[in-house]
Order: sequence, then C-alpha cells, then structure tokens
Amino acid sequence: MSTTTMTHPNPCDRPGTVTRSLLGYGLLAGPFYLVAGLIEALTRSGYQFTRHDLSLLANGAPGWIHVAVLVVTGLMTITAAAGMRRALAGTPGGRWGPRLVAGYGLGLVAAGVFVADPMNGFPVGTPDGPPVHPTVHGVLHVVTGGLGFLCLIAATAVLARTFARAGRRGWAWYSRGTGVAFLAGFAGIASGASSPPVILGFWAAVVIAFAWLAALSLHLYRAQ
Repeated sequence: MSTTTMTHPNPCDRPGTVTRSLLGYGLLAGPFYLVAGLIEALTRSGYQFTRHDLSLLANGAPGWIHVAVLVVTGLMTITAAAGMRRALAGTPGGRWGPRLVAGYGLGLVAAGVFVADPMNGFPVGTPDGPPVHPTVHGVLHVVTGGLGFLCLIAATAVLARTFARAGRRGWAWYSRGTGVAFLAGFAGIASGASSPPVILGFWAAVVIAFAWLAALSLHLYRAQ
C-alpha cells in the first residue's frame, strides 16, 4: 500500500485488521520500555540518571525485571516490524526498512539476554569506572545492542528514502533527523564516556527513536 494512501478501516478486511494489530505494538513498545525503566530507576538504590544507562538495571537481585522489559520491548518492536512489512509491501524500502526495524528489536532482546557488566558504582558496591575485567556476556551485550542500534539508524535512512519517493518530504526529513539524533547519542555512549551530558544525550536519543517508531506505526496504521 502506498504511504500516501489514507482509507477508513474496514472491519471486514481481515488482512488490514491483522496489519493494524501488528502495528499497534509499535505504539506500545516505547512507552512500555520508558515507563518501566523510569519506575525501575526511581526505585533502585544507587541508580543515578546522569551516571547510569538503563541497561545497568539488569544487574542485582531485581535485575530480572529489566531483562524482561528489554525482551518484551524487543518482541513488540519485531511484531511492529512485521506490520510495517505488510503495510509497506510493494514500496521502495518496503522490505529492508521493516527488516532493519526488526533487527533493532532483536538487538533489544539480545541486550536483555546478555546482561551488561556492572560499572560506574552500580549496583551499590561496584567500583567507579568501567569494568576492569569485562565478561563474555557483558561484551555480547555491547556488541548485540550496538548492532541493534545500527539497524535502527539504517532503518531511518531506508524509510526516509521511501517517504521521499512517495513525496512525503515531512516524513522523510523526520526519519533522517531521527537517525542523526540517535547516531549522535549512540556515538557518545559508544565512546566509553560516562559524563552527564553523554548519558542524558543517550536518554534523549532513545526517547526520540521510540517516538519515531510510535509515530511511524500510527501513520501506517491509519493508512490501512
């Protein structure tokens, strides 16, 4: 379906109903992750928004909660990507855009399975600074999470081109801007720096990325 087409939902249109149901998870993924993460951060002793990224919450006795949050968020993102593929079938980028969004979802799942190493004083009792002896699961967390982030950045570029070809310049620039903002936030955190501007910049990048995912899912939902 063209990204420029707008139709009213037909309750008898089963394929369209399935597509909308899948896309609905794109609206839920970001709010679920951010709200759950904020609740965890506010209730975990020693957690500081300006020093620690959310992945560190997977450590400690309550860490299983954040593991579950990452896995569920990733699965919802993958489900939304399946809806995007159905909604964008036959359009330029209609295959690779959704595939790359699914890659981001897989990265979230893997980041939950492979727990980040404790660092920067969290959980309480952990020495300041990066881990002296990184573990295998800690390295895999960084690698799989990073690959997922790169998939998201690539997805914004692919779908920006899709929208540009459809004459949707606003959506094209929004997608490009999201990719640039997320790349900047990711580059900061990937550099190993843990200063407040870097940590808060990555927080902002995550919010921007999930806002784009939700807006895109809603846009495609309405076009069914």
